[in-house]
Order: sequence, then C-alpha cells, then structure tokens
Amino acid sequence: MSSSADVVEAPAAVHESSARSRMAEWLRHPAALWTAPALIYLVVRQVGLFVLQLVVEFQNKTTGKADTSVDNLKSWDGEWFLGIAQGGYDDVPQRLTDAAGRRSAETPLAFFPGYPALIRWVDGLPGVDVVGAAFAVSLISGLFCAYGLFVLGRAVRDGSVPTGLILVTLFAASPMAVVLSMTYSEATFCAFAAWALVGVVKKRWILAGVCTAAAGLVRPTAAALIAAVGLAALVAVIADRRDWRAWAGGAVAPLGLLGYLAWVASRTGDLSGWFGVQQRGWGSKFDGGAATWEFALGHLANPRSVLETGTVWLLALAIVLVFYAFQRRLEWPLIVYGIGVLVMDLGSNGLMNSKARLLLPAFTLLVPLALVLARRRLSTVLTVLGVATLFSAWFGAYSLAVWQYAI
Repeated sequence: MSSSADVVEAPAAVHESSARSRMAEWLRHPAALWTAPALIYLVVRQVGLFVLQLVVEFQNKTTGKADTSVDNLKSWDGEWFLGIAQGGYDDVPQRLTDAAGRRSAETPLAFFPGYPALIRWVDGLPGVDVVGAAFAVSLISGLFCAYGLFVLGRAVRDGSVPTGLILVTLFAASPMAVVLSMTYSEATFCAFAAWALVGVVKKRWILAGVCTAAAGLVRPTAAALIAAVGLAALVAVIADRRDWRAWAGGAVAPLGLLGYLAWVASRTGDLSGWFGVQQRGWGSKFDGGAATWEFALGHLANPRSVLETGTVWLLALAIVLVFYAFQRRLEWPLIVYGIGVLVMDLGSNGLMNSKARLLLPAFTLLVPLALVLARRRLSTVLTVLGVATLFSAWFGAYSLAVWQYAI
C-alpha cells in the first residue's frame, strides 16, 4: 500500500523527468545546442548589469552623485586600457596615475597591449567610438569564452552537454564576473585561455599554443597557462617524439608573454622592467603569500567590510576547490592551470581588494562543480545556478558602485 508521501513524490518525479526530457529534446537540435551557451552567458551577465543599474541609482539618490553604470564599468584599470587604445603607450591622458598617485613615462607599461589593440581595431570601424569598441571587445570575448567553456565541459572526463552549459553559467555567475562586462582585459584573456585548454584536452597543440601566445599579450596570468600547456606538450612529445604539432604548440605558447616582457625591458633598460614598473607603481610583487595571509587573518579576526571579508572566504573556497579537483580526477593540465592562477593571486601583494577579480581566470576549478551538478535534479541545478547568479550580481554591483577602492 502506497503512503501519502509516495503519492506526492510520484508526480514530482514525473514532472522532473518530463522537464529533463523536453530539455534534452530541445538540445538535440544543432541550432538550439550551439545557441544555448551564448544565451546563457548573455542572460546571466544581463542580470548582473540590471542589478548594477539599480544599485547605482540608489547610490545616486543617497549620496547626491550623478554616476552612471557606464562610468562604473569603465573605471579604474578600464580608464588605462581606454587611454592606451586611443593614444598608445606614449600618449595616455596625464590624469591617469598609478596606485600612489604618481605618473612617469614607464607607468602605462604595466598594462599589457592585447586588449587595447583589439579595442583600437574595432574603434576603426565607422561610427564606433573607443568606449563602445571596448565594451564590444569584452562582450565578444565573453561569448567566445562561453563557447570555449561549453566545449571544454563536454571534452573533459565524464563531461557532457549539461556539464558544458552549467560550466558556462558558473563562470558567468562568478562572484566578480562583473569585470567581464567592463573595459577590462579579463574576458579577452579567459577566452584565449579557455580555447587553449580545449586544445590541450583534445590534443590540438597548434590551437593550444597559438591561444596561449595570444593570452600572453593580454595578461601576466598567462604564465599559469604557459605552465599547463607547456607541460602537457612536453608529456606528448616524450610519448611520441614525432608529434611535430606538440613540439610547435609548446614552442609557440610562451612567445606572447616573453615578447611583451622583452619589449618592456628594452623600453626601461632593465631586464626585469615590467616587474619593476608593477612594484614601483602598484606595490605589487611576489612575496610567497605573506601579505595575503596577513590580510586574511586581519579581516577574519576583525571584519571591516563585506567585500574584504567576502574576498577572504572566496580565496579559501578556491583552495578547497583545488583539492576537490584532485578528488574528482580532473585532467591534470586543468589542475596545473588552476593552481597556477591561484598561486599568482595568493602569492602576490599589492592591492588586496583585487584578489577576487584575479581569481576569475581560474575557471577550471569550476569544472568539478559542473560535473557534480550535471548529475543532480533539474530543480536543484536551477536553484543553485539562480542563487549564484543573484549573488554574483549583488557582489559585483557592490564592488563597483558602493565600495570605494579599486577592484
């Protein structure tokens, strides 16, 4: 004899199965399948922008300011990238300074050229200004990244279409994903990184090498990508010395980063020129994590702001995700890349408030979560992703419109 609970649960189970079946049938159509990553990315990011607009309007009413969402989305480093895109490294507006309020001929060299170069190319189109070009490059880069993550989610061990779509959602709903919609270089870097790692997982070494080299012209975080791609290519070469594609991919991978560092060295007359610019202008250097540890202990013992305390917990969560990636037997190059990004973030001092943003490229640490969620009930998946989207929207809006320091 059936209990009343069984009677209640049966329709729910039937509804769940029916919903999954309808979704699976919809995704069988190639047009729907390959439209889904873009739609998911755009919807999640639009929620973030909508919440940002609400917070900006509320702040304006309470403080008497007249800020706009666009003002916030092109603030801080975004102004530097726009200035470099407009005038090159030698003609950046003089009002822009380093973290200490200083400015010299070498200060703009702290910012890598890849993203400003793309802005300049788009800015050359009829009727497009530099700000619109910057937002366009970030948007298009984000879409390319979404498709790269979708393919990666399908290609990893035990991967699937749902895994890929969930991975796209988790990335677009990362705590500091608002930067993907800013005039910042994160979206462009993540796009190149995602496709480089697709190349590694699928053994397409030329794709991996070229995308890694391109990433090296966008952000210094490419060092983590070079380590992952280079080691994977080396293992492939050891397994088959005749694999010329692995040789070529591994050789090409570091050219972008090394090329820019060499150019800055020639401009400054110092082999460690870029690192010197970073340390003198932003107080940023690798200290093995001493400053981060002090920051974490200080804010856990005496919380002073939501953003800084939240940043500490996000760093702790990232460390936990590394161990979870090992437990889930994620492909080792993806773990190497994730650890590399995390070590560069935790191990450097400088602006502590930017650490949550600098975690964004460590998207491979989200893959095990996507694999687990892909096996859960649809209602559970939608609830988790919905909460993540709303939290990301609030955290990003607070960081830009309320928090008074750099992100």
